[in-house]
Amino acid sequence: MGVQRRRTHNHHSNHNQLKKLNHMLKWIIPVISSVSAVVILFLLLLSASSVPSPFGDGDSNHHHQRLLRQQLHRQFINTTTTTTVTTSLNNNVMEEIRNNVFRVPEGGGSSSHDLWGSKSAKFYYGCSNASVKFTRADVNTQPNRYLMIATSGGLNQQRTGITDAVVAARILNATLVVPKLDQKSFWKDSSNFSEIFDVEWFIRSLSKDVKIIKQVPKKGGKVMSAHTMRVPRKCTVKCYHNRVLPVLLKKHVVQLTKFDYRLANKLDPDLQKLRCRVNYHALKFTDPIREMGKKLVHRMRKRSRHFIALHLRFEPDMLAFSGCYYGGGDKERADLGAIRKRWKTLHTSNPDKERRHGKCPLTPEEVGLMLRALGFGSEVHIYVASGEVYGGDATLGPLKALFPNYHSKETLASSDELLPFSSFSSRMAALDFIVCDESDVFVTNNNGNMARILAGRRRYSGHKPTIRPNAKKHSSLFPNRENMTWEAFASKVRSNQRGFMGEPKEVRAGRGEFHENPSTCICEDSEAKERAKSGHTGLTKVEKGSNVGKDIVEPSDDLLSDDEPDWPDMDYGEKLSVSEGKELNLDYSLFFKPEDQPEFEEILSD
Repeated sequence: MGVQRRRTHNHHSNHNQLKKLNHMLKWIIPVISSVSAVVILFLLLLSASSVPSPFGDGDSNHHHQRLLRQQLHRQFINTTTTTTVTTSLNNNVMEEIRNNVFRVPEGGGSSSHDLWGSKSAKFYYGCSNASVKFTRADVNTQPNRYLMIATSGGLNQQRTGITDAVVAARILNATLVVPKLDQKSFWKDSSNFSEIFDVEWFIRSLSKDVKIIKQVPKKGGKVMSAHTMRVPRKCTVKCYHNRVLPVLLKKHVVQLTKFDYRLANKLDPDLQKLRCRVNYHALKFTDPIREMGKKLVHRMRKRSRHFIALHLRFEPDMLAFSGCYYGGGDKERADLGAIRKRWKTLHTSNPDKERRHGKCPLTPEEVGLMLRALGFGSEVHIYVASGEVYGGDATLGPLKALFPNYHSKETLASSDELLPFSSFSSRMAALDFIVCDESDVFVTNNNGNMARILAGRRRYSGHKPTIRPNAKKHSSLFPNRENMTWEAFASKVRSNQRGFMGEPKEVRAGRGEFHENPSTCICEDSEAKERAKSGHTGLTKVEKGSNVGKDIVEPSDDLLSDDEPDWPDMDYGEKLSVSEGKELNLDYSLFFKPEDQPEFEEILSD
């Protein structure tokens, strides 16, 4: 400890000395050079105006004056040259000082085992089996009650809607019709359910919980017509019983539209565990998607034993709605401002405030610096799941310099291999989902639907590390990084990231969206934990999905992050309306059509 303190003291002492030297060089040398030049110039002018001596020969006197002027002129030139060289040397020294203050190590940090997993993760496992009190579907389902669902948004937003649709059908004692995917909003994907998910597996795996059919049955030779309605966000069990059940009893077929986050976050344990069975077991991608996803994962594994998957989310829409500014001048303000104007009631942008509050995604360079500071070396392979990044290669360049082993589905697979998926945003998103799910470390740069669902899934699957940048604390650190040493910067990053690394019990049980923190479905093997504390390494072998062990209890406050975000109960789209007829003078305008304006959460969902 003493040695470490002395090293730290010496480090700060050297840093202060460099700053003093920089200050001295900056002011003293130019002053001395300037004064010398002025004195010599004065003497040169004085010699030029001198009166000839009455005691000597006039020609000889003029000759001596010429010699004196020439000598003084040469000295002036030499002094000016010296001043220029000195200034150049001064600039070089200052540049060297700056380089020594903040220089990312060539070899990066240490990619030790601790970076790729948590020592305590082995004591936690997913447990989503129903209790003995949970009645079977054939007992629970009532005749002549059919629930239809129209989902909303991108792939992962729709995934939350499908999961909640199964639970809503259970609450209403109804038969669920296979949900209809959103084919009209921002994402413009014509895929139906069976083209994304294995529909037969979906029906079969949930047969004990909810009766599911592919289409509404006919009555009198005609398909029964559906009554269309919408329920509020976060609708509780009582809300469904009061609002939907009476209509269902009367009309027999009800379709709930824009079904995303239309079910309360907190439900009783059996309904929460049903959510987990749907999300983590029943929703399986189709064979073509899974096979292509496995190929991408295999190709990453061939390149490296471990890899990071980064959901970068630095597209123009994300930056526009964040209200943040990234130093791109008038062009950036015009580009992003044009997108932002499409929402009438979106609050006035205050970039400094948004950044202080941690609402601004990190730039690709900042994400790279964060990972290097956490100890991931430049040799680490990184898979980037992202749409078109704002600024293109110029924006991505610094990240690629920090992590030269940079990959995406487009670099790992040929265009022919991706052809069956490339025209469908949800299928392309599904490929990224698979690689991110299988990665050793998942890094998210925002808290959208894909980030939340993958964070919850990785917790359920053994607490595989999921890193969320602590953007609130990093907001003051990154802009000032040039004024500190790399060691000081890395130390602050590691300190800021405590509570944001995906460790067990990092988030309070019951806090946040259930899809991100499925605490009811995560159990602790307390006996194995006690044995490990006493020196025994053997763990209890637990069947996957069993309820052996205990549900996680709420941890003490000292285990929780001080910067844990306050999760909103409402999505942005509930508060915002879209202005009609706004046209963009950008390439980004091809994302939208005036007659079909997206809601805010549809833009940011994935």
